[in-house]
Amino acid sequence: MPKPIDVVEALLFASDVPLEAERIREVLDLENLAAARELVGELVARYEAEARGPAIMEAGGGWRMVTRPELAPWLVRLARARTRVRLSRPALETLAIVAYKQPVSRPEIDAVRGVNSEATLDNLLERRLIRIGGRKDAPGRPFVYETTREFLVAFGLRDPAELPKIEGDLVIPELAAEAAPVDGEAQAQQDPGPGGAQQPAGS
Repeated sequence: MPKPIDVVEALLFASDVPLEAERIREVLDLENLAAARELVGELVARYEAEARGPAIMEAGGGWRMVTRPELAPWLVRLARARTRVRLSRPALETLAIVAYKQPVSRPEIDAVRGVNSEATLDNLLERRLIRIGGRKDAPGRPFVYETTREFLVAFGLRDPAELPKIEGDLVIPELAAEAAPVDGEAQAQQDPGPGGAQQPAGS
């Protein structure tokens, strides 16, 4: 019968998402989460002691099997033979704004970038690097965006707090739309209605 640590190794190898302690406990029918974490710790120590090609990394609330960083040159050679769509500069720019200012609305992102970000946000949503986290309490109730677990996994982060520190603050310009009336109010102010030209209040 295989040892529990070997089962954990197989689970990590087969899983395409980070494997959480609760999932390990459930599959192996362990007594508690501490036992699951202990098995992972033993496996990590084994890999470090034997300097294998793969390594165990904690990311996105769980653990996953990855290759050691020093093997990157050989992996790059392998990747050259593949066609892989990379994130464009606008996508990386938009993703960075979401990551550092989340939850953030599209008008706020547009204000920082100076261009319309709708298509770029749609692309990031399709890649599941960001998600809609709700609506902003502002005129028009725009969606707000935040990063996903897939984002953490892709960049090897445990949580957003591990993002590299940047100098200064990423300031979002104050939006004129925030102070503007909603469409219904604007129409009411501009439409004189069936009575003809607008009359001064109180007339």
